[in-house]
Amino acid sequence: MQKKSLRILFMGTPEFAVESLKALVENGYNIVGIVTMPDKPAGRGYKLQPSPVKQYALQQGLTVLQPEKLKDEGFLNELKRLNADLQIVVAFRMLPEVVWSMPSKGTFNLHSSLLPQYRGAAPINWAIINGEKETGVTTFFLSHEIDTGKIIFQEKTRIDDTDNAGTLHDRLMVMGAQLVLKTVNTILEGNVQPIPQDKLFRDASELKAAPKIFKEDCQVDWNKSAREIYNFIRGLSPYPGAWTELSSAGDEEKVRFKLFAGEPIGNTTHDLLPGSIRTDNKTHLDVAVKDGFLRVTELQLTGKKRINILDFLNGYSFEKEARFS
Repeated sequence: MQKKSLRILFMGTPEFAVESLKALVENGYNIVGIVTMPDKPAGRGYKLQPSPVKQYALQQGLTVLQPEKLKDEGFLNELKRLNADLQIVVAFRMLPEVVWSMPSKGTFNLHSSLLPQYRGAAPINWAIINGEKETGVTTFFLSHEIDTGKIIFQEKTRIDDTDNAGTLHDRLMVMGAQLVLKTVNTILEGNVQPIPQDKLFRDASELKAAPKIFKEDCQVDWNKSAREIYNFIRGLSPYPGAWTELSSAGDEEKVRFKLFAGEPIGNTTHDLLPGSIRTDNKTHLDVAVKDGFLRVTELQLTGKKRINILDFLNGYSFEKEARFS
């Protein structure tokens, strides 16, 4: 089969997916349609905003489908009409079997981890939170259980100590686009030899999960070590953002802060309660943890802008007995 003869349907929504779609378009593949999420209200006026994938697709003159329900008869008829040979999913949603089983060459997904590790919605965040030194991207054919299908290809990358969820996201986005191209090329050539994921581990207890992260999951636990808290903060930076609350004498309401960057100062003895603040209110903000301190270097007060600690302390002072909880 020639490149232009391979009919591809692409499914995705956020910026992460745009890079893969762009790579396919710029390499001359025949994209017969795009499936993305319905427009959502955003901004002060709550005007309907198209997804990043839709914006790019419209710029390229591609057919866009935005179903509310993936089992809707009208949507399924549209898919049949497009008659795709191959479907590609990048950062979309779970598909029903009636959709992923439709094309003759299958449906494959790009996932931001080295499967079978970190199956789930937030693999980038959890890899950093858990202190991993390596991660990557995986392409695999969809099957009944989420993120469990046969693996086609993987590409690894190091997680540097200075990485956060944002920098790793951007690196994996570019790597993933190239892996999508490699996967499509191999499928086109008929040389795919997928590997069942159960061949890659002995026991399910070896696997680490990557469940969706909710706001209540993002509160800092100051009883942990400096390194654990450092990984937690950078694993949630810039989004959704780790948070903590300030308790001060005489304050009835707690003040919430988001923490975006810091430095671990471990192996330091002290007799302070976890969360206690040590600062000169000029140059540094250190928070007591079980094995030392976590030095906060970038933060955001509720209702204010994200800011570095020097600029923050230029306009804000902590009371002597202030403590994060």
